[in-house]
Amino acid sequence: MNISSISATIRASLVIVLLAISSGGCYLLQSVQGHLSLMSKREPIAQVLESASTPPALRSQLKAVTAIRDFASHDLGLPDNGSYRSYADVGRPYVVWNVVAAPEFSVDAKQWCYPVVGCVAYRGYFKEKRARGFAARLRAQGFDVTVGGVAAYSTLGHFNDPVLNTMMSWNDVELAAIIFHELTHQFLYVPNDSSFNEALATTVEEEGVRRWLRAQGRDTDLADRVVQQEHYAAVIDLLSTTRAQLRSMYASGLAPEPMREKKRAAFASLHSSFELLKAGWGGHAPFEFWFAGDLNNAHLASIATYFTCVPGFERELAAVGGDLTAFYVRVREIAKLDREKRDAMVCGSGYGS
Repeated sequence: MNISSISATIRASLVIVLLAISSGGCYLLQSVQGHLSLMSKREPIAQVLESASTPPALRSQLKAVTAIRDFASHDLGLPDNGSYRSYADVGRPYVVWNVVAAPEFSVDAKQWCYPVVGCVAYRGYFKEKRARGFAARLRAQGFDVTVGGVAAYSTLGHFNDPVLNTMMSWNDVELAAIIFHELTHQFLYVPNDSSFNEALATTVEEEGVRRWLRAQGRDTDLADRVVQQEHYAAVIDLLSTTRAQLRSMYASGLAPEPMREKKRAAFASLHSSFELLKAGWGGHAPFEFWFAGDLNNAHLASIATYFTCVPGFERELAAVGGDLTAFYVRVREIAKLDREKRDAMVCGSGYGS
């Protein structure tokens, strides 16, 4: 199974969606203020490249972004608009911080629903302090919670999204991955179906990166990426297996204390299995930043959102011989189906597992 790079997906594709309409006044206010502040900092990339004061490293990265952006539209058929043709320095290491929560005895993420984008499995804040304060309140209510900094920002095509300083520490492969991923959201976004949206974007992202590397004759980088994806797949399978085990256990009707003990044992086993994989790969592995802390249900819920339906989209792409134009037509047709039929088409029997 070919799976999108977690370096892009978790750091960038757990991406904040602008919540332009919200029933929470304080949350709406911080969303609008943060968005307007970010947009006011945009400068055309061409203008930044022309400036004599632009640092060489930034200049090099923005040149790469320009080439990647052109490839996305000309070779992958993704939207040709003003997104990722401007640059903004937000003056901090992350643009937003996302909060993901799941009940103590559930591996399904809590949903927040809004009139514009529908229901999403996270809540984003432009200030870390507010994100952590909200997370603390959720923990006090008994939720498992994770808070993660996000380096990229998307409004699903409602505005021309900029490339950010928070992304400039990435290599060009990671930049290509996030640009392809986010432009896919602009091509097609189904309200209230995060699993469909993220798996589609992940599939196009990974196919796009492969084509981009081949077009440049970067066979060594492509081979390296194949190995990286094999490692990501192994860890994701490990996380998914644990999620399935916990789902079954949570439905067993055990009393709370025995349930908590079994939950602790399941996560301890997950840690041990991860360390074995890591040792076999020379002491480094995907998701190290997760395993360095305390894993919980919220982490497992995040994985499900991004990866459960990827194999189904890969099958659809293979069915049309890798023709992206035909694939896009097909996924638009699938997107028109009701949720149950859509899930059956691309998520199969593994959906929600």
